Amino acid sequence: MRKNIFKLVFFLFLSANVFSQTLADLKLKPKEIPKSYILTDSENCISFQACNFYKQVAMYSPYVGKVKNKDVQQFESKNASGTIMYFEFEYKFKGEGFLEGLLWGNTKKPSVEHPEEYFVKGNLLVIWSFKSGSQIKKISEDKVKGVLK
Repeated sequence: MRKNIFKLVFFLFLSANVFSQTLADLKLKPKEIPKSYILTDSENCISFQACNFYKQVAMYSPYVGKVKNKDVQQFESKNASGTIMYFEFEYKFKGEGFLEGLLWGNTKKPSVEHPEEYFVKGNLLVIWSFKSGSQIKKISEDKVKGVLK
């Protein structure tokens, strides 16, 4: 009987740990940021639509759900700049089709003019606004997908 209770408690602990990811867990820590990049307060989205979504996400709540928390990291380097936007929604993110239309228009995929990419897992959404081939975007994407696997 004790073994079964132990197994149940252990399973609940693991389940709670999987579903308790926070935005801070997804953000790049200083040691993960390449030395050629610096964090900045400058708005560095490649396209207007991405930054507008971040700033006014509450306005889009009928389409994407109600945001619980959001955060941003903005980067600059000698040759590139960009932004990572992190969102936690109250419930499972439900607006992928809407988001694709907002970010990319009719093409429904990234382009040179609108290179943003995103990742959704449950109630978490991350949007990367970097030009194609960005080193820091790749580092962040690998981290986010690893944390949220």
